[in-house]
Amino acid sequence: MRFYSTRGGASAKNASEAIVKGIAEDGGLFVPERFPDLGGSLEEMLDMDYADRAAFVLSKYLEEYDFDALSDACEAAYSLFGEDAAPVVKLDDGLYILELFHGPTLAFKDIALTLLPYLLREGCDHAGIEEDVLILTATSGDTGKAALEGFKDKKGVKIMVFYPEEGVAEMQRLQMCTTEGNNVSVVAVKGNFDDCQTAVKKIFTDEQFKKRLKEEGAVFSSANSMNFGRLAPQIAYYFSAYCDLVNAEEIAMGDRIDFAVPTGNFGDILAGWYAKRMGLPINRLICASNKNNVLTDFFETGVYDVNREFYKTMSPSMDILVSSNLERLIFELDGRNAAATAEKMRALAQTGKFTVDAAQRARLKEDFAAGFCGEEECAAVIGNFFEEYEYVLDPHTAVAVGVYDGCGGEDKPTVILSTASPYKFAQDVCRALTGRAETDAFAAAEKLEKLSAEPVPPQIAALKTRPVRFTQSAKTSELRDIVLSFAAKK
Repeated sequence: MRFYSTRGGASAKNASEAIVKGIAEDGGLFVPERFPDLGGSLEEMLDMDYADRAAFVLSKYLEEYDFDALSDACEAAYSLFGEDAAPVVKLDDGLYILELFHGPTLAFKDIALTLLPYLLREGCDHAGIEEDVLILTATSGDTGKAALEGFKDKKGVKIMVFYPEEGVAEMQRLQMCTTEGNNVSVVAVKGNFDDCQTAVKKIFTDEQFKKRLKEEGAVFSSANSMNFGRLAPQIAYYFSAYCDLVNAEEIAMGDRIDFAVPTGNFGDILAGWYAKRMGLPINRLICASNKNNVLTDFFETGVYDVNREFYKTMSPSMDILVSSNLERLIFELDGRNAAATAEKMRALAQTGKFTVDAAQRARLKEDFAAGFCGEEECAAVIGNFFEEYEYVLDPHTAVAVGVYDGCGGEDKPTVILSTASPYKFAQDVCRALTGRAETDAFAAAEKLEKLSAEPVPPQIAALKTRPVRFTQSAKTSELRDIVLSFAAKK
């Protein structure tokens, strides 16, 4: 299967090359030439475990990868998650939580990033790339640690993570800055996530810089969901959740269901849209934003406008105004007219906004509902949900619950994607549950354990005594030199 840039200036021969490159030379994102139809394969997937379902879905895109090796890689990756990588928990009739936080770093990013090292290394072998791979990743909190954990001490790979200095939760910061491994680096950036992401994109598309990097014996790749190798594994958990509901006799095969997805960079919900294009009976994808509600306004008005105030919230992984993966959806809305998509992305870069026409807006409403949840409402959702179900939500999942509660209108079974453990945001969750602020993150985690009777995860408890390795902070203008210095380090 071939892959093409959303902006038309580059193509990849196959998935391997798309995964290794990460971002196309013209700044666009790689998209598959077609969507495989798995609608007739759902019955076959019912008897599979999660790893087998993931390998089955991925194999339809990664055609040059050996299926047995891919299956073994999925088995190895998802053995790190315990009994089930992505369990579905019933809360009420027609209401379910898809728990995606049982991996090594307690966030949904683990689903893809435990597998990406295999996909990338195998991709390099297929593409004949002998240089080391330097992975640059901008993170709003969770991707960074999941990527660091996935790639630390992997042969032939170096990874550098940039995060907004004042834009992540304390537990997220500690998870990243205490990471072990001889091939990793973490830098705090003076700015927000959009500043980090823009800087990474500019470095990726700087041909002169890439030549200098190659002189150091390295080539770029990305672990952000801009990389198709990060996005594709996320498609699998939509199929798996549906199969689990059928197996539990909660729905019948062929029933249409909704998914409510907390959304920042648009990759998680785009994976659901890809699943729908592949034949999964999805009714609506509910796009849930926090106070940074640029996506809500886009779905309501057809205008994507980032010329607005940026808010730091209790759901920091969603504190994003430039949702990179939206470009892939725009490409499909444009009828795969790369020139039209490129023009919208130029307008976004130059003026901070672009517009889709009335027909495109109507098409969006066929697949998506959208809403946002403010800070006070998010805190109230956490408290009310715990009171009703004795289930503790993290702030990102609470945003999805709040938007789901406000959407209504269609009586369909709904799966809410839970994207992180509440212990990663223990201070905000405790405040929502008790009304009292706790200045120390670890004291908050201990209080949360008493409130919920769920033990503090060992990944969180260990952070209290783990030494902080990375303290560097930098302006975006300094990142090129920092990257080159890291690439040259032996």
